[in-house]
Amino acid sequence: MNTPDPLEWTDALLLGYPAMDRLHEEFVAEVEALRSAPDDQLAARLSQVRDHLEAHFGQEDQWMRETEFPPRDCHIDEHAAVLNSVREVQALLAQGDHLQTCRGLADELARWFPGHADYLDSALAAWMFKRRHGGKPVVVRRTITSGEPTA
Repeated sequence: MNTPDPLEWTDALLLGYPAMDRLHEEFVAEVEALRSAPDDQLAARLSQVRDHLEAHFGQEDQWMRETEFPPRDCHIDEHAAVLNSVREVQALLAQGDHLQTCRGLADELARWFPGHADYLDSALAAWMFKRRHGGKPVVVRRTITSGEPTA
């Protein structure tokens, strides 16, 4: 499997629920720090990713339960599966030379996140925003292009 492009925080990932957007921006930074870490720092970086995910998923799971988000079970189960994978790779890394397994996990997290945010987290963000404000969030995304200006 080929390596995904860097996971970068852009306006395309904004969901319009600021507390969730902050968690997601932190996640992106943690995953990219893991992906770019030298071998001797992988274990420490993976621990940071695990710590972040425990807090991140814990917060989202709490929001889903508190607001009685209808598809919460599926979403919570996905969080648990991802966190379980991180913990399994962490255990393998502690046992010995599993650097490629760890790097593979980092790439999978980078592949997984945009779809998860776009489908599951966006529905949760809209649900919470509607309950709090009575409507859907308005998300303003900047379109930044490079190259020649258009005429």
